[in-house]
Parts: sequence; C-alpha cells; structure tokens
Amino acid sequence: MIFEVWAPKATAVEVDILGGRRSLSAGSRGGWWSADVPEAGHGTRYGFVLDGDGPFPDPRSRWQPEGVFGPSAVYEDARFTWSDHDWKGRDLRGSVIYELHIGTFTPPGTFEAATERLPHLVELCVDFVEIMPVAPVPGVRNWGYDGVDLYAVNETYGGPDGLKTFVDACHRAGLGVILDVVYNHLGPSGNFLHPFGPYFSGYAGSFWGEAVNLDGPGSDVVRRYFIDNALQWLREYHIDGLRLDAVHALHDSRATHLLAELSDEVDALACSVGRPLTLIAESDLNDPRMVRSLDAGGLGMTAQWNDDVHHALHTAVSGESHGYYADFADLSALAKVLTSGVRHDGGHSSFRDRSHGGSFAGVPGYRLVACLQNHDQIGNRPMGDRLPMPELKLGAGLLLTSPFTPMLFMGEEWGATTPFLFFSDHVEPELRDSEGGRRQREFEGFGYAWEAPDPSEEETFLRSKLDWGELKEEDHWSLLCWYRDLMALRKALPELTDPHVDRVRVEFDPEGRWLVMRRDSLAVSVNFSPESLTLPLPLGVALLASDENVSDGPEGVRLPGQSMVIHRP
Repeated sequence: MIFEVWAPKATAVEVDILGGRRSLSAGSRGGWWSADVPEAGHGTRYGFVLDGDGPFPDPRSRWQPEGVFGPSAVYEDARFTWSDHDWKGRDLRGSVIYELHIGTFTPPGTFEAATERLPHLVELCVDFVEIMPVAPVPGVRNWGYDGVDLYAVNETYGGPDGLKTFVDACHRAGLGVILDVVYNHLGPSGNFLHPFGPYFSGYAGSFWGEAVNLDGPGSDVVRRYFIDNALQWLREYHIDGLRLDAVHALHDSRATHLLAELSDEVDALACSVGRPLTLIAESDLNDPRMVRSLDAGGLGMTAQWNDDVHHALHTAVSGESHGYYADFADLSALAKVLTSGVRHDGGHSSFRDRSHGGSFAGVPGYRLVACLQNHDQIGNRPMGDRLPMPELKLGAGLLLTSPFTPMLFMGEEWGATTPFLFFSDHVEPELRDSEGGRRQREFEGFGYAWEAPDPSEEETFLRSKLDWGELKEEDHWSLLCWYRDLMALRKALPELTDPHVDRVRVEFDPEGRWLVMRRDSLAVSVNFSPESLTLPLPLGVALLASDENVSDGPEGVRLPGQSMVIHRP
C-alpha cells in the first residue's frame, strides 16, 4: 500500500501506522512524500507526522471511521460491488431536483434510512436527488458546510460504503444524484490542513472562514486538491452532478478560473464514463458568464441557482418585503423573472445599494435552478419556518410550470410543518458557545428580529427532522397530490419544459393581485388575493385547478381567493 502526501515545507514526514512510525521519502515532484507499507490494507488506521508533530489525518483521507479528530483509515474502493451497470445518467434538461439533508430526512438520519424513502420520490416524479454536504464534520449533527476531510464521508450517515449504497439504489430507481460540495472554505473545527502546506490564503475569504489558496504560491497543488475531489465523487461514487456552494466566495485571479478548469475536466470525464455529468453553481453574482460554455468565454457551469426566482415567488405568495425581498415586493418583479430569468440584470439593487447582475438573454431556462424553498431560504430564517400550505400551492403551481429547472426541498411536497433550523455540534466549548451569536451577526440587515434556538442544542436538530406521519393527514395528503399532479403535467406537456424564456408571456395587475403566465397555448392564471376575482379570458379547457370552485362565466375565469388554474383558453 502506497502512502503519499504533499508537505512542501516539512523536512521529515512519517506515517504513524500499525503501532509504529515509518519514514516517507521525498519524491521527484516538489513537496510530495511517499512510502510503501505492504502489510496495510482496508481499514488500517494511520496518520501523518510532520517534523515530529502529529499524527494528523491524511488531507485526502477517504475514510474517517472515528470522526474528524481520529485517525484516517485505508479505504479500498474496489471492495464495493455496484449494480448500476445499465445506468446511463440523467440530463438536467427537463428535470426536477429534490434537495434533502440526510440527517433530518428520516428519523434515523442515515443513507440506509433515506434509501427506504426512495419510492416516495419516484412516485413524486423527481429526476435528481440533491443531498447536502456529506464530508465529515465535528460532532454528530451539522448542515454539512463545516466539513473537513473533503475526500471522506460522514460516518454518522453511513460512511463511504453507505453513500455508495444510496447512490446505487437511486440509480436502480431511475434517480440521478447531485452532491453538494463546499470548496470556498473549510470548517473551523477539525481542519488539519494548515501544517501540510499553503492550502489557505491567509485572509478571511467570506463570513464563513479563511479563503482557500487558489492563486498564490503553491496553489497549483491546492487547485488540484479540489478538482481531484470533484472527480472522485463523479467517478468512484458514480455521482451524477455536483452543486458547488457559494462560488462567489472563491477568490481566484488566475487567467483560467478554477470553475473553468473544473468544467473542462468534468467534460472529459463525462466522455470517459459515458454519461452526462452536471455542475450547478450557487452564485450570488447574477453573472451569465457562469453558465456560458468555455468556448464562448464562460465558466462552463451546466446551471446555477437562481435566487431571484425564489425571492419573487416568495414575496408574491407571502407578502413579505423585508431585507432582500424589498426589490421583489411588486408583482412586476415576478413578471420579470418569469420572462427574463432574473430580476437583477444590471439595474439597482436597494438591498445592496448598487447596481447588480447582468442580462441572461439567450440563456436557456433549464440552466437556472429555481425553487420556492431550499435549505438556505428556510434555515436562514431564525425559526426555520416553512411556507404554509395555501402559499405553497400557488408557488409550486408557478414554479412547476415555469421555464426553469425546478427544485423542491424535502417535505415541501406535503407541506411539512417541521422547521428546518440551523444546527451544529462543535466539540470546542468556545465554538459551541459562540455559534448562536455568529449566526445572528451573519444576518444583520436582513430585517429579522433574531430569536433563534441554540444551534448547539440537540433538540434544535431533532425538531428539524421530517415527520412522515403527517402524510396520513388529509390536508397534507391533498397537497402531495397537488404536487404529484403538477409534476405529471410538467412531464406530459412539452410547453412546460420548453427552455426558451423569451417565449414566456405574462400579464399581471399589481393592484388586483393577479397574474397570467402563458406558455404557448397554455395559460397559468393565478389569484394571489384572498378575495375572489374574475379574469377577462375564457377558461377553455381546465387541465389542473387548485380549487374546485374555479369556474368559467360570461365575464371570464372566476378564481376564488388564493387559487390558480392551468388551462387552454
């Protein structure tokens, strides 16, 4: 077994293994050290010692069976037997994504338990399961964005074999898998990369931590660290795509941006494995270059999260206008995102107090991943509260008939009443005690009266687990049927998956609180007001209505308060 590590400033490197220490030899590649330990095998614990300090976990550890503060363990990838040999992958075009957090999706909070719920997702008609980060974290509960040991898998969820088993089961069920990965920072606890080399730039790259070194001295190997990590998930774990967290916090001044380099290598891997591979960026920039192809001067991402659609939908159904919702308070904002892709395309943003974004003209709608709810938009509220059912019904109706790639958040489809709170389990007392205050400071200026549960309390985590028993209640089951019907209609009608945003037509009345979105010969008529109203257009053929009292009369379509209908006038 060959052990290899990059430690460019060390004068002596050892591997602590099998009850002793063995010296590594400096290789021909700058800063790399290696040693052969023939008797080591699957499960053998080890760590690296640098100039007498350590042992530290392997920066590329594939297995941390005892957590982030324990030793690394040898993981033999070939020991796992796959059964997805006929899997040809999933294309993002025309697809629907379902985001979930492994630890709160089911009561046990494991890959195995999540696998048992896959039939529910199949019946819902989703195409991709997007799982929040699974890298090891301190303690036993975390959203995943405090991950370290980026090549390993959280043992609490089931470790590397557990993830493979989950992906294998998803593929057998016809579901693609997208993994959320974090490359803009590492967690504050259990991060042992500093002794090994210049992995960090030495300054705060974002609110969440120190910037990773993508363009300074020694950054060639650091960039390789992240690119190889991405390729590992797609190749060894058969993952179908990656969601890249907060790429606007990647500080890279090189001529070729890390994302462009990653896109190029993922395209090459897709050719090799014979299935489409997807890269979805979370970006706060509203920059269309993010999703333009490399040969057109873009960064080559398959798609990006589109917060503008979320904000416009949320404001329309909820009436909230605090913080960044202020720019979306009028129905004209919803009309604009439905016909242009974004609200901020170079104009003024009152929340930022500056101009923001660029035009997405010509960008296909499927390259914009849109949602009514996601982990951030729920979990970044102090009480982690979700939208109530009437608002979900209207928002989902518009989302699932829009030209974008829709994404649902776990439990949304039945109107889950359980919150999704922010939770963590830091080991160090100073981190545990300061987590709530840090979280509050992060959202200063968002317009919230911040009274949130303690993120470090186990009860905060337990409250965030889905209650699947709610599906036995009539109102929750009724909403699930609405979501299923919308999904089935989207799959059946090509007008609803047409990615040409410029073909969408919208009429609206901000005073009357109604909007009509036209998709070719289809019309999606929505009454946001609590009062009944009549729209001056014929109902024609009603394909799906949220309220049985939707009717057609001599003056037009009669819509009860907070209702909608999808029809052919």
